[in-house]
Amino acid sequence: MSESETSIIKFLLFVGGLIFFMIFELATPYRPPTVSKAKRWIINLSVTGFNNIVIGLIFAALIAETLDYVAKYRVGVLNLLDIPYSLKILATVIFMDFMLYVWHLLNHEMPFLWRFHRVHHCDLNMDVSTATRFHAGELIFSSVIRISLVFFIGADFTGILIFEIAVVAATQFHHSSLKLPRRLESLLWILFVPPSMHRIHHSVKIKERDTNYGVLFSFWDRILGTLLIQTDQDHIRIGVGAYPKQEKLNFHHLIVMPFTKPVK
Repeated sequence: MSESETSIIKFLLFVGGLIFFMIFELATPYRPPTVSKAKRWIINLSVTGFNNIVIGLIFAALIAETLDYVAKYRVGVLNLLDIPYSLKILATVIFMDFMLYVWHLLNHEMPFLWRFHRVHHCDLNMDVSTATRFHAGELIFSSVIRISLVFFIGADFTGILIFEIAVVAATQFHHSSLKLPRRLESLLWILFVPPSMHRIHHSVKIKERDTNYGVLFSFWDRILGTLLIQTDQDHIRIGVGAYPKQEKLNFHHLIVMPFTKPVK
């Protein structure tokens, strides 16, 4: 599969996920919006479009060349192991998800990284469009780390493609404002990250926000003690306390936010 074909598939899945979850959010929302949903979507998708241009120009070819180099010269841990190809794919997904958990935690614990990550958290409502709201600086840092991890583990094209598609689907799902049956949510908590788990992570309360870092799997939070379950879901207020007004969270505010005063 060529790079252009891969890009088209990923784009269609991304747009399809946005439309799919938006329809269900409108039909069965977890809670009514407190600010204009249309305005938030315009801002969030504008940030996404800007990010795609920046990251695409800098990293698209570099990531593809990295995967080609790893495959050609068989570098990395997985290429040293004589295990079935299916297990290499599974190991790639699990390892990359764990490192994404660690990266997410560091974005909260390190003040410099939080300057960028707060752009994601200061959204005043949480829905599927929030899954697209990241500062380009954060994505640049994470892209450099991802390239390094591809070298280290010896991941191949298929493993990374599956991981990236899974991450997009998972983040769209757990950011969505869906009202799911309680029993289904409880089952999902066992292994995966349902909206109720990630909703706690987007609370303005710092003790709640600094929990539930999982992206694909919830067991990293269980194992490492960062899981929070017992919270009154109906009273979670979304956002960052220092940014309570939507008029201060327009596109240009989000772009310059990392370079303004630090807030927790």
